[in-house]
Amino acid sequence: MDLDQYLEKGLIHLEQVDPAELSPGEFIHRIRRGVEEKRWRIVVIDSLNGLLNAMSEEQGLSVQLHELLAYLNQVGVASFLVMAQYGLLGGAMVSPIDVSYLADNVLLLRYFEALGEVRQAISVVKRRSGPHERSIREMQLTTGRLVIGEPLKNFAGVLTGTPEYRGGQNLL
Repeated sequence: MDLDQYLEKGLIHLEQVDPAELSPGEFIHRIRRGVEEKRWRIVVIDSLNGLLNAMSEEQGLSVQLHELLAYLNQVGVASFLVMAQYGLLGGAMVSPIDVSYLADNVLLLRYFEALGEVRQAISVVKRRSGPHERSIREMQLTTGRLVIGEPLKNFAGVLTGTPEYRGGQNLL
């Protein structure tokens, strides 16, 4: 996605932060200042892993994230947090910290293998309010498009990364 025009107009603020050079407190202060002075309405933190690596204690991160997200919620700012899991495929994938209790919605993106290809699946694993989409769907990132497919009804174990095909000939 070409962001240059949005960056030039000041509609998007994009900043690469080195967690080794910035404390979590300073990082959170920068976000608050952007919200208060520049009127940010959406904040995306990609990724929590970098922030976690900069902190020595997971508990401290949880408290600071809770305070930051509570503040952003109070002032009407939508927050998107990205966290990578350790491992690529299979049941060995783990999260470095559980922050799902802080979120209103949690989307899970997983790789899975089917028909000799590595594919991606998306699912909603948590939604605090409103209808909850319970299906697992294939997701494809193509040039300029995000394509969400039909539910993967003929597969079991997609979220483990090693699904078993249980359907007829109507494949993906």
